[in-house]
Amino acid sequence: MSNSSGDADALIHILYIDDDEGLALLMQKNLLRRGFSVEWAESGAAGLARLGEGGIDAVVLDHVLAGETGLDILPCITAMTDHPPVIYATGSDDTSIAVAALKAGADDYMLKGISADYFDLLAAALEQALERARFRRETAQAQEVIRQQRDLAEMLLAEVNHRIANSLGLVGALIRMQSSMTTDQVAIDALHETQMRINAIASVHRRLYTNRQVGSVQVDEYLNSLLTELETSMRDDKRPHRIVLTAQPVNLATDKVITLGLIVSELVTNAFKYAYPDNVPGEIRVIVDQADGALRVIVEDDGAGFDPSSPARGTGLGTRILTAMAASLKSDFAYDPGHDGTKATLVFSLHEGK
Repeated sequence: MSNSSGDADALIHILYIDDDEGLALLMQKNLLRRGFSVEWAESGAAGLARLGEGGIDAVVLDHVLAGETGLDILPCITAMTDHPPVIYATGSDDTSIAVAALKAGADDYMLKGISADYFDLLAAALEQALERARFRRETAQAQEVIRQQRDLAEMLLAEVNHRIANSLGLVGALIRMQSSMTTDQVAIDALHETQMRINAIASVHRRLYTNRQVGSVQVDEYLNSLLTELETSMRDDKRPHRIVLTAQPVNLATDKVITLGLIVSELVTNAFKYAYPDNVPGEIRVIVDQADGALRVIVEDDGAGFDPSSPARGTGLGTRILTAMAASLKSDFAYDPGHDGTKATLVFSLHEGK
């Protein structure tokens, strides 16, 4: 059954699934006056086949069909990709049918009739269902555009982090070359410490690149990588120490991770240099845990101990860096005078602005 008058291309195309041809003719006649072109399918199988061909804007599905019900057909319709909205129609006033139809994915529910008012209500229900379907499509399209833009931004940011890490690696290599050409031990030590500070920052950007993360870094993974590099670069026959990390998994904003990395790097470097006598192996422990919205970081050893009030052994730059970095995190930073060795504890809020 097809539309016989009017401009079919300008009409809204409706598929009516019902085994009653007389009612289908009445449906076509009345909805045509209201701007709808109606095609009739006398069974669920015929209706599904027609939907598979495309070009249908909405479906009116009858409850009672020959040998089946609309509830048997409805899940097949809603399983179709980008399926048209469905108005479920029945002559029964059993509310359980309406509930079942709506749960199965029908957009609306109508009690069948043959009056002009019924067709007015049906036309209004179809228009509302089509408007909701249009809104869903536009929302899905907008979300897809947002997702694509986000993926692009993440890809570009990852590339930026990759380039920054490479650039910092190059700077570190240049500093290493410079130290190899220097005979002044004080200058060599200063250049070596500078290189490790650069590596601490570069390591963050490398992790941001490889993990495709935006704005945050997994602290335990980052510190494990950083401390492995630090131990490899500092450990030798004179300082045969090892670093042991115990850290809970926690994500931290990138800027805070960089600051934290610099602090840990300074403390571990100091422990490597000063905690134990030459040629005596020692353990340096880094502990990271969280509680009550705060992150606690401990760097400790069992060495000679450290008096914060005593004069600096080197240039004092490391101490100034520690003080500045701890202040930027708005943290509590202190040495434990009762610890047998050196124990530095840093505590700061995980929440922004606190």
